[in-house]
Amino acid sequence: MPIDLRKALGAGPSVSEIAWTRRDVLLYHLSLGAGTGADPELSYTYERGLRVLPTFAMVAGQGLSAGDGPPTAMSMPGIDIDLRRILHAGQGLTVHRPLPASGTAVVSSRVADVWDKGKAAMIVMEQSAADADGDPLWTATMQIWARGEGGFGGEPGPDSSWSAPGREPDLVLDSPTDARQALLYRLNGDLNPLHADPEFARAAGFDRPILHGLASYGIVAKAIVDGVLDGDVARLTGLSVRFAGSLQPGQTIRTTVWREGDLLTLLSTCPEQDGAPVLTHATATVAP
Repeated sequence: MPIDLRKALGAGPSVSEIAWTRRDVLLYHLSLGAGTGADPELSYTYERGLRVLPTFAMVAGQGLSAGDGPPTAMSMPGIDIDLRRILHAGQGLTVHRPLPASGTAVVSSRVADVWDKGKAAMIVMEQSAADADGDPLWTATMQIWARGEGGFGGEPGPDSSWSAPGREPDLVLDSPTDARQALLYRLNGDLNPLHADPEFARAAGFDRPILHGLASYGIVAKAIVDGVLDGDVARLTGLSVRFAGSLQPGQTIRTTVWREGDLLTLLSTCPEQDGAPVLTHATATVAP
């Protein structure tokens, strides 16, 4: 069904209550590769003294207990699209304070915009979360590329041109992934068969299942915390990226970092794909 722009933008926010436990956080960290090396990384993998990567916000309340079986469509007011036609195109996150290892939140989600890209539509989702006292926890934006859903006469959206800084980077961080990484990451709640089912992946135009964009996102966040911020998760306050290319589980994410005060500019590529981009338009905000 075509996108109904007026209905999509005119709908009120969807409000839900979510909860998470230390087990959810531990699974999330393990799905990003924590503890796979010689160092068990107990601050990520053991409940005593557990610290929470801020990107856990992307999966909080979405673990296996939140539902059974994979979705088959992206469905919301004015939008109903087969999952084989959509890709996660970009993600932004601002955390307003460190996330607790267990807790509850009230989450408000809405369609903020829909851009007409001609042969595709870009759907922009906004999400905000607050604790039981109404104090904000995080704000997130998600950009979803819907193939074949453009041409409805909407605005094309902002200019998307981008380039890396024209100087030598301050740091380069390598993050190997595991061949089973997508199968593990999907247990956080994203059961899209694109990341597990070879037949579904081929129908979507890929040789085999690919790693979740949000898995790459979390892996890069962990690399920044460990490689730039001395392991202090509270110092990473924001991360915004575009998903520029697919990554196969077992390949490496190489993140190049340029630092200017409290802003990091990032470019993530895949060495096994001759340096093909994985994350672009990427910035992180960090506290002193």
